[in-house]
Amino acid sequence: MRAGVVVTAQPGVEDLAVRAEELGLHSFWVNDTPMVHGDAFVALSLCAKATSRIRLGIGVTSPALRSAPAAAGGLTSLNALAPGRIICGVGTGNTARRTLGMRPTTAATVETFTAALQGLCAGRTIEYREGDRVRDVRFLHAGGQVNTADPIEFVVAALGPKAAAVAGRRGTGLISFGLLDPTAWHALHDARRSAARGTPRDPDSRTDPRADSYVVTALHILDEDEDPHGDAARDATGHLVLSLLAFAADTAADTAADTPAFAEQLGPAERETVRRLLDRRGTSATAPDRHTKLYPNYLGRIAPQDRDLILPSLMNTLALVGTRDDLRARIATLQQAGIDELLIQPVIDPPTEMAQLAKLLT
Repeated sequence: MRAGVVVTAQPGVEDLAVRAEELGLHSFWVNDTPMVHGDAFVALSLCAKATSRIRLGIGVTSPALRSAPAAAGGLTSLNALAPGRIICGVGTGNTARRTLGMRPTTAATVETFTAALQGLCAGRTIEYREGDRVRDVRFLHAGGQVNTADPIEFVVAALGPKAAAVAGRRGTGLISFGLLDPTAWHALHDARRSAARGTPRDPDSRTDPRADSYVVTALHILDEDEDPHGDAARDATGHLVLSLLAFAADTAADTAADTPAFAEQLGPAERETVRRLLDRRGTSATAPDRHTKLYPNYLGRIAPQDRDLILPSLMNTLALVGTRDDLRARIATLQQAGIDELLIQPVIDPPTEMAQLAKLLT
């Protein structure tokens, strides 16, 4: 299985990209969550200039954040800096929208957005719509500002069959956050294949034809006799667990959300932890400004006082914690389920964690 890394946009991000390339990692991704992190396109432009081989990914952008022409302009500009090395993840903007106190967009909108990006990034004219006005649009400038000749790889963020079907119809890959259940991955791949059957492919497309699957997780390799649920393991995986708890808290009273009453799908201990998170952040499931209390430091290193919220059940579900032999066996199972690349989101010591990942998969 290939290996990659996902980080937030931050000063020095290009140094991490260089180190990832030196370690032989396949891809380097930056989150696109504007109200929590720096700008992903700016960060990746620095990485593009500092590296020569590693693939560079937006993980992920959304029609709820950027228009198709703006996103295509950014992607093809990156493609001019790093020809043929760009990956674009697209999704409903679940977290990026919720950090604004808004709901994510729909799978149908993601599909329209993805089709527009694929067309524009391949140098074609597309039909662009705003309200009742529809116009044909294409890149109007010539020269080296953008690169529509080298292919850009697209992946759709998916946790369920609707998004996986979009990937099938658009001929893209998949990316999923914290989904380490092989059965769930089999279901996603089945939905993608089913949707792809009979869908015509554009022979003139210059988007990357691959349909690879990526999973984002956290990694903690246990030392001999180390507690798998001790402070070190909680610190290494806590950002993923808190992201799920924040989502559960944010949607606990939102019966119109795409995943209504998500907290109710959790077990009693997890639901109690959601309640404690809300109390600790000084907000409630119905407060209109709860997004300002739940999402600060999103995907950042957890505070020591929050370690008690990092439940072992959620660590085991979302992250990879174990001995090297245990982890290699678990990764082999994921590979058998059709995952092509394992992406880790390191927060404690990214260079060391990237090195551990590279060594684990070699």
